[in-house]
Amino acid sequence: MTEKACTRCKRITSDERCPVCNVPASTNWSGLLIVIDPEKSDIARELDIKLPGEYALRVR
Repeated sequence: MTEKACTRCKRITSDERCPVCNVPASTNWSGLLIVIDPEKSDIARELDIKLPGEYALRVR
């Protein structure tokens, strides 16, 4: 099963569409960011990530 990343929020999923945004997901992504506590994470705040999970750094 190929991991995909949402083209809007960059959340990594195995579905064809993002479960959060409901937009198409792309197989062309790179970088991996795992956010456990977005409220305390400076990186999550900088990237405007509100939910914990796995995120791609770049999605094409």
